[in-house]
Amino acid sequence: MSKSLDQAKAGDLVTINGHQLGDHGRLGEILEVLGEPGHVRLRVRWEDDRETIFFPGSDASIRPAGQGR
Repeated sequence: MSKSLDQAKAGDLVTINGHQLGDHGRLGEILEVLGEPGHVRLRVRWEDDRETIFFPGSDASIRPAGQGR
């Protein structure tokens, strides 16, 4: 079950699909939700332990916390 970007909260997981054949998707934990509904930005810790401010696009989906990696 996925959530809309405007429903994202700290602790949820964000996944991004690969864009080309052979690309791997990305998975990260949302640390903080920034911005306002319709203009959401996320502070994310990715699987490689890097943290970024992420501007989610249509290829991003949000899974509620506790659904595992």
